[in-house]
Amino acid sequence: MPFLPVKRQKIVLACLACLSLYFLYHPHFLPFPSLSSPTSSTSSTSSTSSTSSTSSLIDQDYFWLNVPLRHPVQSFLPLPISPPPPKATIQHRFPRETAEEKAVRLQRLDAVKANFTHAWQGYREHAWLSDEVRPLSGGKLDPFGGWAATLVDTLDTLYIMGMHEEFEEAVQAVQTIDFSHCALATINVFETTIRYLGGLLGAYDLSKGKHPSLLSKAAELAEMLYRAFDTPNRMPITRWDLHAAAQGDAQEAGESVLVAEIGSLTLEFTRLSQITGDPRWFDAVQRITDRLEADQAQTNVPGLWPIVVNARTLDFHSFPMFTLGGMADSLYEYLPKQHLLLNGRTPQYQKLYTTALPMLDAHLFFRPMTPDNRDILLSGDVYVGEASAIPPPEPKAQHLTCFAGGMVALGSRVFDRPQDLAVARRLVDGCLWAYEQAPLGMMPEIMHTVRCAEREHCLWDEAAWHAAIREAFAQDETYANLPVEQIIRDKHLARGVSKIDDRRYILRPEAVESVFFMYRITGEQKYMEAAWRMFTTIVASTTTEIAHAALSDCTGSTPVQEDRMESFWMAETLKYFYLIFAEPELVSLDEYVFNTEAHPFLLLP
Repeated sequence: MPFLPVKRQKIVLACLACLSLYFLYHPHFLPFPSLSSPTSSTSSTSSTSSTSSTSSLIDQDYFWLNVPLRHPVQSFLPLPISPPPPKATIQHRFPRETAEEKAVRLQRLDAVKANFTHAWQGYREHAWLSDEVRPLSGGKLDPFGGWAATLVDTLDTLYIMGMHEEFEEAVQAVQTIDFSHCALATINVFETTIRYLGGLLGAYDLSKGKHPSLLSKAAELAEMLYRAFDTPNRMPITRWDLHAAAQGDAQEAGESVLVAEIGSLTLEFTRLSQITGDPRWFDAVQRITDRLEADQAQTNVPGLWPIVVNARTLDFHSFPMFTLGGMADSLYEYLPKQHLLLNGRTPQYQKLYTTALPMLDAHLFFRPMTPDNRDILLSGDVYVGEASAIPPPEPKAQHLTCFAGGMVALGSRVFDRPQDLAVARRLVDGCLWAYEQAPLGMMPEIMHTVRCAEREHCLWDEAAWHAAIREAFAQDETYANLPVEQIIRDKHLARGVSKIDDRRYILRPEAVESVFFMYRITGEQKYMEAAWRMFTTIVASTTTEIAHAALSDCTGSTPVQEDRMESFWMAETLKYFYLIFAEPELVSLDEYVFNTEAHPFLLLP
């Protein structure tokens, strides 16, 4: 797409965000058309049902199994089968704990489980088989298709916490989900993949395949999602009108696609191919990775990918905005994880990661100025126009970027790059600082800080902080001419924070996720202590009579709760807290790899 001025680029991004919200919050229950009257335009295509090994897991009358493909693949890219290199040891070997240490750990473990049980019961009693429970009103919400997102997303957490009766009940309930009907006109293929397909496969792997019904349900869902790839160039439609697809309408991939949504499907589809032996799923996502590799060196920040790509023309390099936050995050996260899942049998994912990381470090990671001169890092954004020099990053810290410390720590072990662990540590400590400096102890969704000119030498400068606040509010008629001290008071700005762009805390897991990885990889007790501080402050502000509530404002002295609890609260955030205080061998990093929704996939020997 042609380059636009910065203001217009921001308008484009705002439109994309608005469209995302529209698709999430405008449900329409639309049953798929009857199979007895397929659209005539699909009559020349062929179905893969007769050759698919996965189809044997599914009732042959299942709707999506019989929707013909317009663009069937003639030759599938196979899973790599070359001998694997020696497997890296990832997890720290923990020494025996003292009786006192164990007592404290178990007390904390019980507190996490009690909060999980509270949230689960709230969902079970008030919103069973709906996507989400409303934690204030007790109502129901279906933003992800109405296929019981919280139930499916939370299956493996139930198993991990030893809630086996609840797990068995949930497994039985999963069988009632009908992927032939949907509560939305358009679905987000990425969200559906990570929450539903990942949830089913993670529970199947964790329970050692004792529940084949979970795999059958995963196969049903995958058959549906595979139709989103039925385009002329086999690139998926990420915001997919599945009702039009069910009627046999022609499809093309989008011209403005969020790179995270097209590039973060690899783990789930690959794991399904590994379990079933069906090559279609790996083939589907490997074609995307090959395209990413082809354009990695061609972008305006060579080594990184822009947040928007053109999947229709296969232009994955022209857009000028780069971030490790929303719209791009999980693409990078999946590189070392996919390498692990494939047991290192291809060098491709190592190449992609080790090419990207130095550019992330050089152009997105920055040191924020803090009152105690703390040596930490955060990840910002950068805009690079055509033929422009790469500027310093905008010091905009998103909660979503807090996964980066865990990713870099994992990559340091997976790819034998011990020097990267210091960068990982600074990134994790940066997000811990963002939590600690907040009045309620929670990092908001988005905030601006003051970027140090140098990463190795940075002293606190009160005047520089005030100047950054002045600049941040220069266009705000209400605050432009007020004293800085009043802006600080009115906007609840902690020292070092120049602006809070989004004051919400929506029960996100990214910060505790990185704390979990750092603890399991280094064994350092300070991360366990940091996790406990985070947990206690979060539940103090978010607990309701029914479950736990997101906060519309976490930056004042009093939390402002909203009537929403996304499935990742139980699927990710509480799961990571639990695993930090559990025995380290429970879901060991040497045996499992987590997808972006924290579902554990079993690593092959």
